[in-house]
Amino acid sequence: MGSPTINLKTLSPKQAIFAALTAFVPISLLAHWLEWGAIAIFFTAALAILPLAGLIGEATEAIAVVLGPAWGGLLNATFGNMVELIIALFALKAGLVDVVKASITGSIVSNLLLVMGVSMLLGGLRYKVQNFQPMLARVNASAMNLAVIAILLPTTIDLVADVVPDETIQTLSNSVAIVLIVVYGLSLVFSMKTHAYLQDVSIVETGAMVAVKPPPPVLQALSSGDWSMVAETPAGAAIALPVDVSEIPDTPDILAPKPQLRVSVWIGILLATTLVVALESELLVNNLALATDQLGLTQLFTGVILLPLIGNAAEHTAAVSVAIKNKMDLSMAIAVGSSMQVALFMGPVLVLAGWLLHQPMNFDFGPLDLVAMGVAVLIANSISMDGRSNWLEGVLLIAAYMVLALAFFFYPAA
Repeated sequence: MGSPTINLKTLSPKQAIFAALTAFVPISLLAHWLEWGAIAIFFTAALAILPLAGLIGEATEAIAVVLGPAWGGLLNATFGNMVELIIALFALKAGLVDVVKASITGSIVSNLLLVMGVSMLLGGLRYKVQNFQPMLARVNASAMNLAVIAILLPTTIDLVADVVPDETIQTLSNSVAIVLIVVYGLSLVFSMKTHAYLQDVSIVETGAMVAVKPPPPVLQALSSGDWSMVAETPAGAAIALPVDVSEIPDTPDILAPKPQLRVSVWIGILLATTLVVALESELLVNNLALATDQLGLTQLFTGVILLPLIGNAAEHTAAVSVAIKNKMDLSMAIAVGSSMQVALFMGPVLVLAGWLLHQPMNFDFGPLDLVAMGVAVLIANSISMDGRSNWLEGVLLIAAYMVLALAFFFYPAA
């Protein structure tokens, strides 16, 4: 039996682009060894990280399928923002605390405004109105409000009080970080255990009939091969209608069979890719200050705009692509879920890591960071509360992101 081969003709455009970008892994190393300059090393390392982030996501999902819902969900939650976390840890170790804080702000803002905006715009151009779970949107909105309040308080105390010792701000930030991590753990229990049915995305469309999220028994029937279709009645109740699978166009990708590899192989891929990401992140961070200075960019703009796009490109692409397929529930879960993970888990972990590394990492953010996060959460919540989206709402979110990006671009360097 011959060794398995990859047919390049079967690759999607996204897969083909990511496959081509892997060439930047050796190119970035070559740029470092041959000393091509900070700008060349920075951008080649950034381009190398893009496909690696996608591979980490694919490996994590493959392992999660085998581990089952509970452990698989925990694994996805842990590795969801792994690339961003690795980059931030290297930046923190290098003493680039302002860049780390900016990257937290940028991750939240880019997910809530840019990713949701592009998803709603492109999905809305194809479908007049797209639906998603309003209850889930309300829960996510409450969690994001909590995160913004938690970050706002240390900054407010520092601004209002005459003299506040740095140790006090650090202790307060550490305490807030622990509270947020506990809330994040409870949110995982909510999404994976007590209210898991809200997270199950099985949306199929045929003609005028649009499927909504079915209750757990119907999901079990779907997974067992006994297909039924769920349609929404005018009263809002869900009814199951028998449907022939062969008649359903664009069957969800999550139900399609995928090539099987042993779990040990995926674990090896995950570990190896994580190590390469760490190497590329070190190259990126070590050349960040000099490269941004030569380009005339501030470290604040780089942290808020560039780093989140680099670390989350694969996830952003996935959210947009499923929105175009009218799976807005899944798109919202990716965008808002990533924001929640940054606010409730990654940010607090970085605060505690800074304390251990003796770096002044706390929740005392700058005024513009707070305004950006508050605006992003406010606008995203107001648009998503009704559980419906259209292309104009997407335009509004993108416009808000562009205005904030311009503000960070023209904000003077400290």
